[in-house]
Amino acid sequence: MAVATPPPSSEPDFTRPPNAAIGPVEERELPAAPPLRKLIGPGIILVGVGISSGEYVLYPYIASQVGLAFLWAAIVGLLTQFFINMEVERYTLATGETAVTGFQRLWKPLGIVMIACAILPNMWPAWATSASTAALFAFGEGDTNARWVAIPALLAIALALSLSKVVYQTLEKIEFVKVGLVLVFLVVALFAAITADSYSDLSQIGTKFGGFPSELEVAVLLGALAYAGAGGTNNLVVSNWIRDKGYGMGKYAPRIVSPISGQEEAAPSGQGYVFRPTEANLGRWRDWWRKANLEQFFSFFVIGAITITVFSLVANSTVFGQGQVDEGNFDFISLEGEALKERVGPWFGTMFFAIGAISIFAASIGIVDYVSRLVADVLRVGYLRDSEKWSESRLYVVVVWGMVLFGCAVLLAGFDQPLTLVVLAAALSGMVMFIYSGMLIAINRRFLPRELRISGLRLAALCWAFVLFGVLSVIVIIDQFGELF
Repeated sequence: MAVATPPPSSEPDFTRPPNAAIGPVEERELPAAPPLRKLIGPGIILVGVGISSGEYVLYPYIASQVGLAFLWAAIVGLLTQFFINMEVERYTLATGETAVTGFQRLWKPLGIVMIACAILPNMWPAWATSASTAALFAFGEGDTNARWVAIPALLAIALALSLSKVVYQTLEKIEFVKVGLVLVFLVVALFAAITADSYSDLSQIGTKFGGFPSELEVAVLLGALAYAGAGGTNNLVVSNWIRDKGYGMGKYAPRIVSPISGQEEAAPSGQGYVFRPTEANLGRWRDWWRKANLEQFFSFFVIGAITITVFSLVANSTVFGQGQVDEGNFDFISLEGEALKERVGPWFGTMFFAIGAISIFAASIGIVDYVSRLVADVLRVGYLRDSEKWSESRLYVVVVWGMVLFGCAVLLAGFDQPLTLVVLAAALSGMVMFIYSGMLIAINRRFLPRELRISGLRLAALCWAFVLFGVLSVIVIIDQFGELF
């Protein structure tokens, strides 16, 4: 594409990210945005990955113990993450780079920090174990053999991701089907499974706003707040997904494909781009920004709020007040399903377990994908940029199989308590979000043209996220440190 001759400007070189040992950026025109319907996908993937740990597991667990007194946190968490997600998208729309590449332009070792933050909370096969447990419940079995179902499931995930011609397209299709099935279940649940008392208890979202139930551990509550929708480094990989979808300057970036069945694109991985803030480009930018916000708000925030609320109402209607259950396993999910069988019919209880199994399995695919994308992106852009052997796609496949094989080894070693693993991952993810909320402000203020920078309400929202997750992380550290003595 020919580059337009830049008009006279008092800033002839305008704002652009520095090389910072990452590589230069190339000036191009901002492409025009397609119709909104063609942009739907990244938000669905994000909420599709999220409909597992928070929606099906943590918030229903909390509702089974303390009712709906903590449901307010889901709305706060989702809204906070919406603003985080859009600042991740802002950087990629404007540069074609991932937000993590932007962090590396601030200081190259930050890429390695993000790798650690992605791998450590997600290396444990919590979601595969949870999906296997729910599947066994659907067939009337106990959870003692969950690991023997989880291991083949993990291997299937690795095969699906490493053999897909274009990985993003496969992932998008899986998450669309998963979200559709979940929404169908929720519609049935609204009429068949939720009591009038539970509907009336929704008022607690307002009357108990800001309260933290003392009956539960702080780590569980922080995990729920951090995982309302997505959480952890998952939010950062919105960059990678919108780039593969062709958003903004990401249209010029190559997509991850299978080294076996796909055709790798010639464009260099990690290449950054900038567009000059001319009147035409800024007009296209405003169109992109409006459509990206709409896609993310309805796909992520609205669907996330509906799923957390309805799943919590189901738990509140069925197992609340039946005594404390062990947070280290799926006792409350088993009780919930059996109660649904009695109240609605055996078919609905089985459907509840099946939806849980499908939902969490699809989330497992997304988790392995996003961690592998982040790691491959950092290594390729920051450390293997000139390698002819290690393309981003090849690095991606290696990380996928590394995660899966490690997960299988963990399960074979006997560590398979699903909710314990979920809570551990979620608590660590809250700390990660504290770190990168501040860095998102830095890259979007320093590296983008004045007309594109974060400001006003958006800046205040990111400052809120930084303070929120910082304070909660300190609380968890103090709480966990106190348990050692």
